[in-house]
Amino acid sequence: MGTSRLFLFRVWILVLIGISACESSDSVKSEETSEISPDLGMVEEMRTQIDLGLAQKSGWQKHWAAQIGSFDSQNFELFALDSIDPLEMPEKNPILEGDPLFPYQIPHPEGNGTMDIYSYKVEAQDGLDHPFLNPDSEVIWYRSDGMKERLLFMGPSGMFEEGMWMSASKFLVLGFLQEEQGFRPMAWILDLDSHQLYQFRLDQLVRDYSYESYLDLKLKSVDLTTDGV
Repeated sequence: MGTSRLFLFRVWILVLIGISACESSDSVKSEETSEISPDLGMVEEMRTQIDLGLAQKSGWQKHWAAQIGSFDSQNFELFALDSIDPLEMPEKNPILEGDPLFPYQIPHPEGNGTMDIYSYKVEAQDGLDHPFLNPDSEVIWYRSDGMKERLLFMGPSGMFEEGMWMSASKFLVLGFLQEEQGFRPMAWILDLDSHQLYQFRLDQLVRDYSYESYLDLKLKSVDLTTDGV
């Protein structure tokens, strides 16, 4: 084989290898995407759950609608699907009757403990001159078997403001994330059987928002105002 023909043959082989590599890469991406993308029926079912949550937690919806305009579940888009890697440890629920946060615990519908979205965020124990907010938030499940399961954690860039059981295995959390352009309402659906987290974000945001504004309305037994006593 001549030098020029040998060169062309080598170029052709490299082209074939490149095409094969691209096809293989695209196939992997497609498979990965299909594995984490729920079908439209599942998304609509979760939007129905969000609508139920907004109806039962109408105070949260009205609070945000006053600042951002009216919205419903169709304004929420699914933007992330993650696996829940719960941090589990032996610990009984420390929020007992008489604690100012006790009325805001969320009992499991079948008696398997309680969900807590406020006690990590709000410091309101005896001995404090005035309750205050910690920078971080957690969603914690204190199960009836004496185990504590941390399901969600968020730093100072947002807050969990509401929560409710949709069933014995699904829990809805409502809150917000702070982005560069402003504050965006969020809905998180936790599937505790499959340990999956579905994250929905509203298609609108508001430029300014007071972090404690909703909790001031929600937590009647805890005064978070700066001039409270």
